[in-house]
Amino acid sequence: MPIYEYECTACSKRTELLQKVDDPPLEKCPDCEGAVHKVVSPAGLHFKGSGWYITDYAKKNGQSASEPKGNKKPESSAPKKAGTSNKPAGESKE
Repeated sequence: MPIYEYECTACSKRTELLQKVDDPPLEKCPDCEGAVHKVVSPAGLHFKGSGWYITDYAKKNGQSASEPKGNKKPESSAPKKAGTSNKPAGESKE
């Protein structure tokens, strides 16, 4: 059952009332018997985390959503020193 909040127009007191959806709305203030109206409040909802849907779930192909397509680790592009070769150690230069 939802909780409804009413505010009195005469004394400004707010009253919370647990009611069924089918129940008639409150018409009089329980304290001063003045007219009341329903108060619409924001929902108590708080999102926590680093992102929303796109960053929280993996893609179907196994790649995570935070990694853009085609982003691979760049290969080392360190400049080669003069006099070094790509041959394994122990082989002689000819």
